[in-house]
Amino acid sequence: MLLSRKMASLFGKLIMLLALILQNRGDVFGNAVEQKIYVKLNNTAPCVRLLNSTHQIGCQSSISGDTGVIHVVEVLSDLDWVLTAGPNPPYMVLLQGELFSRELMMKIKDSPRVAGVAVVIPKTAPSNGFSPHQSCPNEETGVYSDSYGPQYSHCNRTLWNPLGDGLSYEDFHFPVFMMRDENETSVIKKCFLDHNVPVNGSVPPYPLCAMQLYSHMHAVTNSATCMRRNDIQMSFSINPDVVCDPLSDYNIWSSMKPLNTSGRAGPEERVVIATARLDSRSFFWEIAPGGDSAVSGFVTLLSVAEALAKAAENLTAPLPKNILFAFFQGEVFDYIGSSRMVYDIQKGKFVIGLENIDSIVEIGQVGLRNGSKLWIHSDPISRKNSSVNEEVINLVGALSSASSGLNVSVSEAGFSQPLPPASFQRFLKARPIPGVVLTDHQSAFNNRFYESSYDTAGNLRVRYPSGLSPEQQLDFITDTARSLSEVSTLVARALFLQAGGLQTDLGKIQADPKTVTQMLYGFLIQSNNSWFRSLLSQELQSILVDSPPQYYVAVSSPAASTRLVQYVLANLTGTVTNLTQDQCQNPDKNTGSDKELYEYLWVQGEVSANTSRPGSYCVRAAVRLSKAISPAFELKDYRSTEYSTWTESRWKDIRARIFLVASKELEMVTLAVGIAILVVSLLVTYFVNSKADILFTSARETTTAAY
Repeated sequence: MLLSRKMASLFGKLIMLLALILQNRGDVFGNAVEQKIYVKLNNTAPCVRLLNSTHQIGCQSSISGDTGVIHVVEVLSDLDWVLTAGPNPPYMVLLQGELFSRELMMKIKDSPRVAGVAVVIPKTAPSNGFSPHQSCPNEETGVYSDSYGPQYSHCNRTLWNPLGDGLSYEDFHFPVFMMRDENETSVIKKCFLDHNVPVNGSVPPYPLCAMQLYSHMHAVTNSATCMRRNDIQMSFSINPDVVCDPLSDYNIWSSMKPLNTSGRAGPEERVVIATARLDSRSFFWEIAPGGDSAVSGFVTLLSVAEALAKAAENLTAPLPKNILFAFFQGEVFDYIGSSRMVYDIQKGKFVIGLENIDSIVEIGQVGLRNGSKLWIHSDPISRKNSSVNEEVINLVGALSSASSGLNVSVSEAGFSQPLPPASFQRFLKARPIPGVVLTDHQSAFNNRFYESSYDTAGNLRVRYPSGLSPEQQLDFITDTARSLSEVSTLVARALFLQAGGLQTDLGKIQADPKTVTQMLYGFLIQSNNSWFRSLLSQELQSILVDSPPQYYVAVSSPAASTRLVQYVLANLTGTVTNLTQDQCQNPDKNTGSDKELYEYLWVQGEVSANTSRPGSYCVRAAVRLSKAISPAFELKDYRSTEYSTWTESRWKDIRARIFLVASKELEMVTLAVGIAILVVSLLVTYFVNSKADILFTSARETTTAAY
């Protein structure tokens, strides 16, 4: 018996040793097996779930991912195989971007034979235009309603985005991914051609090439539901499992004369506000190039701020009124940023009050002018007030006067036409304020790719001669840069006049085309360039990428695009100080640092040719960040109809891969064989265990063993 026990103990130790070896090398073995079975697709962009007070939009997979046999759809007739003829559903559709439309996606949505869609976006934009956004953007949260200009509400008078098909606002029960890498797309198509193409009309034999997409979303129904679940988790769980987050970031604001952030402007102080929006979106998560919809406007406003800052040093007399520059985040999603600033102003949490606002000039889409003309839009309802109308007339006059001598002209869009979608509408909801919106369109948008993945540098006609290096492209002044610098000069001079500046000083205000072309390159082509590197701190260099930044507002803040605009604005309008890095980064320690008036930023500076080291320095600028999160989440009014309630669902994993899948019959045979082996193993184990006394006992074991 003693020997049998020793043998059994030794056998157990061997099993434990084998288990430890397998545990230590399990990841290696697992990864090796996985690499032999699957081809990972690492460069994709998913469609994710967003929610508001009433419903959910976007896409998601099942909790374990969705799998289907790949079928390439390059022409509409290819879709018949997926929806009716194909014998091996469900299918994963590899869709050419030219066919990506609401009509086709709704056909796919209604079919149980589709497991998901992977969209191949072409380099060239569709000739007929494409906008998955709403045809009447932000119609529920603008100023026009049943109680204010009902004849203009819901785009009754002007349909601003006629190409908008609302695809981005549909809810799909299967995953939809965008393929961002041509090489990965080629691998998928080769796999399809090798395994899935019918030969002479016959059914392709197994194994077939399949794709698996993971994008399971945690939030469901609407923002009220997911935020309530968040609140419950926060109240009762040490490690809360949050299911959604409010869309949020930061607004950026600055002023020509610094405003004390520890107080509030006196009632006698008058402020002219110039605004632009920072964000954009498309159907796919974090694919938001925003060429004309966002970049053309905020680049123009950045150039305006620089032109006025440079001219301020040589003015005959100081301006009687201040000028405040505001860059709003989250405007695509029911005016998150502007509604938050107005809310803070009304609650006394901002440096100025509504009574301080003299007028507002908003720069909208200005990159696609027809000829030399820009259009001035104003609100016909507030202009019924004689004092407001008089100020608007003065503002239009300032713009007209400022255009003298420039290759750009301005005209009013029409007194009977309402405002286009604009942040200015949120200010009008609070109080009748004189203001205008400057755009490149008289009525419907000129931008045929509004809020789509095609609203890129190409849409703005930013082009470079062939053969230029990246650094040469950075400094090459494109036609678009010249055009936007003209617009910048116009707006800067108009703001100067509106703020009480002298006509004799008007010629001193001139936008710099080189600055504009560098901004267009950095914001539309490649943020990782020598100019942007010199403007940022060392710690922020990681946000620079060898591709255009994206302008989706997201939930983690500040977003990379917000930081870029903040630092560009600070460098264009601020002054270089002689503070050390420690003094710059800790202004509280410095006496007379005026930290209530200025922000201090330590930037890398240009790299010296002699030392190959950057000449870092400290910039002092009146540039500030303020919250851009909807007041609905501060008020916990998740069903608000007054404020934005958009949230983004959380998820565990986003990934895609392809592999060869066997027939159902082979899978069943494999399963049956596996079960049979398991049963035999159990029986053998039981037999060995029950006969251990015999199997592990020596035939000559003595019965008189001494213990």
